[in-house]
Amino acid sequence: MILTFPDVIDAAEHATLLEIARTAPWVDGRETAGSTLAQTKHNQQLSRDSALVGDVAKLVGAALQRHAQFGMATMPRQMHSLQLARYGAGMKYGAHVDAAMMGGLRADLSFTLFLNDPDEYDGGELALETGAGEMRFKLPARALVCYATGQLHEVREVTRGERLVGVGWVHSYVRDTEQRTTLWDLGQAIDLVHASTGKSRAFDLLVRTRTNLLRRCVET
Repeated sequence: MILTFPDVIDAAEHATLLEIARTAPWVDGRETAGSTLAQTKHNQQLSRDSALVGDVAKLVGAALQRHAQFGMATMPRQMHSLQLARYGAGMKYGAHVDAAMMGGLRADLSFTLFLNDPDEYDGGELALETGAGEMRFKLPARALVCYATGQLHEVREVTRGERLVGVGWVHSYVRDTEQRTTLWDLGQAIDLVHASTGKSRAFDLLVRTRTNLLRRCVET
């Protein structure tokens, strides 16, 4: 399941993140890459020792916690390892799979929050390998793409300008991707039925079905 969400942060939060990026102590992105990924990772990120990393995590985490659709889709138990990354001309991140564990927490879903608009840089697409072929994402500022952490993906080379993004991972209450997808579909169906018929018999049955399925799927 690959999902996109527009405007997950508001204008003020966006401005704050841009200011953090402007004043941040940037370091080589290979600081957090293993020996094999270090050969293919060519970007910059905030220094892990900077207090700004905590500011980014707090701001983005709060925005995602209040985003009902993101919450229904991902069932977050904890969001972690939030970070800013930037790619100047010539930078890229070759094909890889994100780590299954980060800081002792399972990574079920990965997300990229775009912080500048597509016309500000050339290249820099997030390319995801799927069973139906490659999907590329280069979203407007403040939009987010979320996907299963186990998917092979890469960031294509930036050839002009600068690509600025926030990245993070979700430890979900529901580990299984298919179960999360089913719960997400049911949640959307509930919203559609309620918008159409209000609190009807169909609405009540759908809520009961999703609630009972969630009870069986959730890990505490």
